[in-house]
Amino acid sequence: MASVGNQLPTQAVSKSAPGKHGNVLPLWGNEKTMNLNPMILTNVLSSPYFKVQLYELKTYHEVVDEIYFKVNHVEPWEKGSRKTAGQTGMCGGVRGVGTGGIVSTAFCLLYKLFTLKLTRKQLMGLITHTDSPYIRALGFMYIRYTQPPNDLIDWYDGFLDDEEELDVKAGAGCVMTIGEMLRSFLTKLEWFSTLFPRIPVPVQKSIDQQMKARPRKIVQKEEVQEEEEEEEEEEEEEGAPPAAAATFADPGKQGERWRSRTPRRTPSPRKSPKRSRSKSHQRERERHGPSFDRELERERDRQKKERDGRDRDRDRERRRSRSADRNHERRERRKSRSGSRERRGERRDKERDGGEDRNKRKDREHHKDRGTERERSRDKKSRGETDDRRHKDDRERHREERKAKKTSRSQSKERKHKSGEEKNRKRERSHSRDRDRDRDGERRSHKRSHSKDKSHHQRETSNDHSKHSERRRSHSTE
Repeated sequence: MASVGNQLPTQAVSKSAPGKHGNVLPLWGNEKTMNLNPMILTNVLSSPYFKVQLYELKTYHEVVDEIYFKVNHVEPWEKGSRKTAGQTGMCGGVRGVGTGGIVSTAFCLLYKLFTLKLTRKQLMGLITHTDSPYIRALGFMYIRYTQPPNDLIDWYDGFLDDEEELDVKAGAGCVMTIGEMLRSFLTKLEWFSTLFPRIPVPVQKSIDQQMKARPRKIVQKEEVQEEEEEEEEEEEEEGAPPAAAATFADPGKQGERWRSRTPRRTPSPRKSPKRSRSKSHQRERERHGPSFDRELERERDRQKKERDGRDRDRDRERRRSRSADRNHERRERRKSRSGSRERRGERRDKERDGGEDRNKRKDREHHKDRGTERERSRDKKSRGETDDRRHKDDRERHREERKAKKTSRSQSKERKHKSGEEKNRKRERSHSRDRDRDRDGERRSHKRSHSKDKSHHQRETSNDHSKHSERRRSHSTE
């Protein structure tokens, strides 16, 4: 077991922050989704790894062991499973929105830790774990997603200069220290292709000011390795107890001892292709002696007993279900046999009584047929009578309509004849009037012409007389 006796004392790191009471952790934001991106959460819940393999893990220690053996990066998606090329804006990979992919084991285990509802002691055990930096990284990420923004700087304060390295990118290529990762958690919202919960603006300003006032300490690796080698040689020569026992003995020096251990952590197991736990086991054996091995063996035996008990319960349930199915099948067979026998007896009784019933049915059908034929004949007769009546009524109506048409035609002819006669009379009257008028006009014109002739004759005569008188006068003058 990687989680038994391999954690630093929690009192060396924990600080009393506002809003923290006892061993119960407060949850900030959504209590169901852990403030995760909806697409990541849906992929986690639908992944077979989470539904099948992680479902069998019921304890905190089992999940920590699973993190040790399975997690090799802390990116939300596996390498090459999510295509974001050509996407921009809200569909790009920066905003945590768009097409999904294969969710990483790190985020599946992170949500599994959320389902366990970790206590303060368990969370401190994660962030102070010595076996793997990825166990610590998931602990810090759990804090970033679930704890109130005002408490983040209190959680991360003692680890901002931690020099333990880990590769956070899927497929390798992005090595950073624990301190650098925590500083990015506090100052940036983006984490690869997802987003952390937003921090309020006043809290973010205070965090930025503290980060500026506290620059990152750079410790050379060669000096750290030399110091570690010197300490190990001194411990081997003197045979003194390890530093962890000293911290347990003297609680006042725990904070100093832990801070001195942070820059001297072993390099990340990610550097070696095979991650073995032999060194950690040797250290624990040196610290605790044979008691640690006994605890490991007891824990393994307990897990084996639990698995054997589960297997036995499953076998019993299967046997019970099989026996119940067999009993049910037998009952159904018996019921079917008894039912078939009853059906056969009923068939025989029906065959016996079938002849009489058939004759009675035939007689009834015959009577019914006769009655139906009679009814049909009656209906035909009634229909024929009604049809004859309708034809007679139609004929009478046609005759009356023809008579009415003839009378109307004769009346119209008479009316037309009378109107024509009246028109002729009117025309004759008008012609006679016109004739009278013409005659009167002729008479008047004749009278006028006669009067005109008379006046003209008189004028001519007067002119002749005047001419004759003038001639006489001219002769007389001559």
